[in-house]
Amino acid sequence: METHSETALIALRQILRATEMNSRALAKAANLSPSQLILLQVLSRSDGMTPGAIAKRLSISQATVTAMIDKLSGRGLVERQRDNADKRRVIIRITGDGEATMATAPDQLQEHFVKRFEALPEWERSFLIAALQRTASLLDAEEIDAAPVLDIGGITSPTT
Repeated sequence: METHSETALIALRQILRATEMNSRALAKAANLSPSQLILLQVLSRSDGMTPGAIAKRLSISQATVTAMIDKLSGRGLVERQRDNADKRRVIIRITGDGEATMATAPDQLQEHFVKRFEALPEWERSFLIAALQRTASLLDAEEIDAAPVLDIGGITSPTT
């Protein structure tokens, strides 16, 4: 008979495995990490953004965003342009190739989660958030810097 701690550990492992499998499928199908796909999605909903605005939106450091932009730019999925109003500012825009790559990427686990989570009643969302935050504290993980992205490994490299 499983103990409560074993049941909790199994649930945690299932979450980790689902995230890993999604990351691998995305990397195989589109050669993107979930983080890179989310960056492309954010850009596709805007007329361009500064790296700082992207970092703020994704809750990650500007250095991480710059590394992601470098990789995506090298593949022709995003482009850097000087702002017409202020030549010191750089605006990042998704390219046609970026839109096409994003359109062919498989449905993402994170989008599936967000849709289903937002459909829950407010009390249940609050309960789950509290339980997950408590779980993070049980793992001494509350100080770990993490973006709201279901991904494994480094935030800048696609999973292989």
